[in-house]
Amino acid sequence: MIDTNDITGLILAGGRGSRMGGVDKGLQNYQGMPMAVHALLRLGPQVGQAMINANRNLGAYEAMGVPVWPDTLPDFAGPLAGLAVGLERCETPYLATVPCDCPRFPLDLVARLADGLAEHDADIAMAATLQDGKLRTQPVFCLMKTSLLPSLLEFLHGGQRKIDAWTALHRCVEVRFDDAQAFAGANTLAELQQLQP
Repeated sequence: MIDTNDITGLILAGGRGSRMGGVDKGLQNYQGMPMAVHALLRLGPQVGQAMINANRNLGAYEAMGVPVWPDTLPDFAGPLAGLAVGLERCETPYLATVPCDCPRFPLDLVARLADGLAEHDADIAMAATLQDGKLRTQPVFCLMKTSLLPSLLEFLHGGQRKIDAWTALHRCVEVRFDDAQAFAGANTLAELQQLQP
């Protein structure tokens, strides 16, 4: 069993938001609050401590009451750059990550990922959902050992950015979640409208 206090949660809010017209996705309104606040309220009780990866509007994120860390790589280098910052700043053996634009992820996400990681002696546990009859991983919803930092830095410094290519280098387990809608995200303003109840 992995103790909750051994897990740090990271909300990934460092993207460019290009499909949403360049806006800061984590600060977009969902049910009266920024989406990143929803993510924090859902993730916070599942982990020992939480932090946010953001690259702009840092004051707005800092007002959410947890540490905020920008990428160390330039030019919005993608989710792996956010993972790298999380692993660098993490003081626990495990890091759990969620994106800022999926405000309805499961309340037992981290516990189930932790069970899968421990049961299979894996390095990374990723959520997976059934879509169009196929099991598809949701790699930014994951739990990983912080000991993977050197591997990730080497990968990034080699100029690579694809999250699937990096996770494929390690022992991964997919943890199936039946409610695919819980992982619905808002990449566009239209998708954000669809998420609103």
